Amino acid sequence: MSSLLGEYQCKVDAKGRFMLPSGLKRQLDPAAKDQFVINRGFEGCLVLYPMNEWDVETKKFEKLNLFVTKNRKFYRQFHNGATQLGLDGTGRVLLPKPLMLGVGITKEIVLFAYANRIEVWDKVKYDQVMNDDLDDFAQLAEDVMGELDTTEE
Repeated sequence: MSSLLGEYQCKVDAKGRFMLPSGLKRQLDPAAKDQFVINRGFEGCLVLYPMNEWDVETKKFEKLNLFVTKNRKFYRQFHNGATQLGLDGTGRVLLPKPLMLGVGITKEIVLFAYANRIEVWDKVKYDQVMNDDLDDFAQLAEDVMGELDTTEE
């Protein structure tokens, strides 16, 4: 599994393309072969997976029992809008219009890379989400990290 890292601001052109930052591109596993899958994420962003990481994520779905209603619903929602993308000759990614419109992406975006994914946010919305959550960060850290056993075995 990759461990992508960073926050990158990009401009989207009139056709919905943005240049993948070189600092992010250097972190990608060559196994991705400049291929990605983008889908809807949580809290109003899109999620861009390098193809090799998409394969790892969707492999987990093989364990779901599709005779269970909530599993089918989750499977559909997760794959809703999922689109395969590649870098063009100049290193740009073309965002699908329906996905862009669905999350309000206009001219400026933030790519927020963590774990095996890259969240794609409209810059204004990203700033709002990050600033709104700032006051709750200490409590969130306690809730999420406070119960972890950090002692080494």
